[in-house]
Amino acid sequence: MTPDATPATLAALDVLGRPAPGPSPREFATPKRRAAQAGWNLLWTGVTGLATLWIVMIVVVILGTVILGGWRTVTPTFLFANPAEGMTAGGIFPAIFGTCALVFLMIIAVLPVGVLAAVYLHEYARSSSPLTKLVRFAVNNLAGVPSIVFGLFGLGFFVQFLGRGMDRAMGLDVVFGQPAILWAALTLALLNLPVVIVATEEALRAVPRTAREGALALGATRWQMVRHVVLPQALPGVLTGAILSVSRGAGEVAPILFTGAAYYLPYLPTSPTDQFMELGYHVYVLATQSPDVDLTLPLLYGTVLVLLVLTFALNFTAIFLRAKIRRGMGLGDAA
Repeated sequence: MTPDATPATLAALDVLGRPAPGPSPREFATPKRRAAQAGWNLLWTGVTGLATLWIVMIVVVILGTVILGGWRTVTPTFLFANPAEGMTAGGIFPAIFGTCALVFLMIIAVLPVGVLAAVYLHEYARSSSPLTKLVRFAVNNLAGVPSIVFGLFGLGFFVQFLGRGMDRAMGLDVVFGQPAILWAALTLALLNLPVVIVATEEALRAVPRTAREGALALGATRWQMVRHVVLPQALPGVLTGAILSVSRGAGEVAPILFTGAAYYLPYLPTSPTDQFMELGYHVYVLATQSPDVDLTLPLLYGTVLVLLVLTFALNFTAIFLRAKIRRGMGLGDAA
């Protein structure tokens, strides 16, 4: 405090000698202005609340329609039998098995590549490098490509180019050069690659910089730091990318339309080169190719209900694993 401080100056200071806070702008507002602000706040609260309620209502209507139309159809016979009588009767077990196998192979293909790409972009690559900018540009554009384009790419590259090339190189007949669950899974892996990369990068970005600096200060190499410090802390975020890819992969039809899905198969796929039935494609077939739409409508609703339940079950399994890992790391149950 300066010796020449006046009483007015001292009154403007708090007990610690800091400038005392002045009146808030709201204290200067007239009653009319306050009423107008309260009205606008109420209006925007109502608008945003109605938008949220509208979304919830849409979900409720969709789920309600599917459940009411399909719950009577979902019986043990429907779940564990093969389609029969031109798919106007029987069950959908081959489609359930094919969907689970497809998602499993897709996760095996997409997670390692997506995580490694994210680790390179965030931990090793220089952000100003032209190569890094090119890779990020490719990832961003890959996320906006229509799914039907992925299906055509999978047919041209995986089936015709890679598969037939493998057949010729190994002197085989048509084994790899045909639509198969392997090529469908790889096509879906490409479709979900940007999702895994972005989710993993966000998880890596959330790891404190002090954790990296501490590991390097103790003499760890960059790879040891990534392997033992960064990735374990980012694992819940990696599983978030897996959850999103499962949700998208289980319901996609266009990418597998040309690469492996079959109209009807009386057997389960036992080899990566086998074709398969899939729930999403089965719904498409029942809705567009059935000779008697009224007869297959209960089967259609039942198949959609099973697809939703299966997708939710796969998601909840991944969420449970993520929550368990977070609890083991002492991070709580937050997403």
